[in-house]
Amino acid sequence: MAASFVPLLALCLLLALPLLLLGGWKRWRRGHAARHVVVVVLGDVGRSPRMQYHALSLAKHGFSVTLLGFCNSRPRAELLRSDKIEIVKLSEPPRLAVGSRILQYGITVVFHAVHLLWMLMRTEPAAYIFLQNPPGLPGIAVCWLASCFCGSKLVVDWHNYGYSIMGLVHGPSHPIVLLAKWYERFFGRLTHLNLCVTNAMQADLAENWHIKAVTVYDKPASFFKETPLDLQHELFLKLGRTYPPFRARSEPSDPAVERSAFTERDPRSGTVTHLRGRPALLVSSTSWTEDEDFSILLAALEKFEQLSLHGDSLPPLVCVITGKGPLKEYYSRLLGQRSFQHIQVCTPWLEAEDYPLLLGSADLGVCLHKSSSGLDLPMKVVDMFGCCLPVCAVTFKCLHELVKHEENGLVFEDSDELAAQFQMLFSEFPDPVSKLNLFRKNLRESQQLRWDESWERTVLPLLMDT
Repeated sequence: MAASFVPLLALCLLLALPLLLLGGWKRWRRGHAARHVVVVVLGDVGRSPRMQYHALSLAKHGFSVTLLGFCNSRPRAELLRSDKIEIVKLSEPPRLAVGSRILQYGITVVFHAVHLLWMLMRTEPAAYIFLQNPPGLPGIAVCWLASCFCGSKLVVDWHNYGYSIMGLVHGPSHPIVLLAKWYERFFGRLTHLNLCVTNAMQADLAENWHIKAVTVYDKPASFFKETPLDLQHELFLKLGRTYPPFRARSEPSDPAVERSAFTERDPRSGTVTHLRGRPALLVSSTSWTEDEDFSILLAALEKFEQLSLHGDSLPPLVCVITGKGPLKEYYSRLLGQRSFQHIQVCTPWLEAEDYPLLLGSADLGVCLHKSSSGLDLPMKVVDMFGCCLPVCAVTFKCLHELVKHEENGLVFEDSDELAAQFQMLFSEFPDPVSKLNLFRKNLRESQQLRWDESWERTVLPLLMDT
């Protein structure tokens, strides 16, 4: 069944050949657009920060950008304001309630192939086509074919391997997974430039795929930074209108005082201060998918609750779990069934502009991301580090390229280890000389590169040399 996708995809591309020839001929008559780039995301643009950053960096350096992708959530405001970036919406495939799961997937692939090809041929000529992978099926083949006819150069940004993600669902030896692996390897070699997110992936691409790639680490954008106390207060008040854990636990004696669960503002001076005995604020950003083992966090919170109830001098805890995804409703129900006394949990979906403010206001971040390939790094940790927020992260193969254990955070393997880390880090909260604040101090002093500077050093020279 899986093998039938190859001739099916080939047939679709063959049927589209007249369109390609006609479109390509028209393009050569118009000439080559040296300062135009097409950025392709076969996913939600609003949830693809790295590709948004590529588009913004390209625009900053004088390129006009057409960003093709699904528009299920709002992208960064800077993207919407830029007069050099045009966002073009890709259509979602029709939903089918009949047929096997593999058949439905095959129809989706064919739909994406034809639709993406049509959209690329309608787009103005481009010097480069930037493609996010995964998903690479059918994007790599379609973008490569379009680049051949239009004189563009195809740049693939390898975030992970699509076949390894499929393997989580079907198993690594399933025919459709093996087909996807062959497809990625074959068409990946036809690209002009390749970028990747870790040195481990760079080595793997070179050794096993014979693809030469340049490592472009994810870096935080400039808006990921520590949040000033007055902006923290405003954010807590805003969130408190919807989410009870952010509301004040007691009324101030002076009714003119403005108070949240964490802060209060003096009505005379306007000064904002932290409340004495305030809760610790823990943030975990997740896509609520099976590859992120949320059950580890849930079990660790239960263990922390037991430690708190048995006399350990631990602060109350507010745990904020952001994001949305297929398992959010399921785990939200599980959380609702827990009768925590020392912990409050909420699962908001934040506006894009509020997410950096929340990270910059938190005391500790938790990352549950487990790489399907073991070769990519969680961007959520990059964002947390941009806000000088220490992190506890579940360990995997190349995490050491980002999280330095006992320096800017801690790594863990299971819920017992995570609960012990919570206990150790919060036992002296909010003591300024605690280990938690030592990690924050190390992050402040590390002088991390920001995305713009890193992109100018790594990607821009590649575009100028080709």
